[in-house]
Amino acid sequence: MTLYYTLVFLILIFEMLFFLILVTPLPYRIRRNLMLCLSQINQFDKLILGLKFTFVFILILFIDSVNRVYSVQQDFYTAGEAGGAVGVGNAATAGAGFINADRSEIQARKFYAQRNMYLCGFTLFLTLILNRTYVMVFELLELKEQHKALKDGSNQAVGDDTIAKANEEKLEKLTQDRIKKDKELSALKSQSESLGKEYERVSDELNSKQGVTLGDKKKD
Repeated sequence: MTLYYTLVFLILIFEMLFFLILVTPLPYRIRRNLMLCLSQINQFDKLILGLKFTFVFILILFIDSVNRVYSVQQDFYTAGEAGGAVGVGNAATAGAGFINADRSEIQARKFYAQRNMYLCGFTLFLTLILNRTYVMVFELLELKEQHKALKDGSNQAVGDDTIAKANEEKLEKLTQDRIKKDKELSALKSQSESLGKEYERVSDELNSKQGVTLGDKKKD
């Protein structure tokens, strides 16, 4: 295996491990911290650019491997037709042996070409799956955060409603007490006015009686 296909194989192993981490049921806090760390990668433009170049490089290798598989397949068919055209005798035996060796070499080339095609193709396919899986997991975490915030807000709203209800009951009680006190104050005011009028009436009567008494004494 050449160097670049070895690198593709290592990338494939890394993608498999990364995909395994994404789909593993980790605790919420660990998964949240992991996704937050991964989201920081988007801030490194050079790293993102390098990943894009790597993806394009693997795509070129995949196209080249598909082309090689097609060309090797054509060579294999050509060797088969040549084998069918060989005559009889010693020359035919030698030719058949040469053709068999050539067919074995072509089969080996076909095997390596197919292996490289499958390696690059699966790496590209897993890259797309990883990208979509990462987005889905990140969106799921955001939805959980929103659900938690809404739940906390709902609990706080319930608590606020309870406090507001208690305040309303307290305010209603204070209002009733104020109305009661106003009624008592009005009653006391009416009583004081009645007492004042009664006091004035009694005072007038006493004054009139005292005036009559003084007049009688002066006549005597």
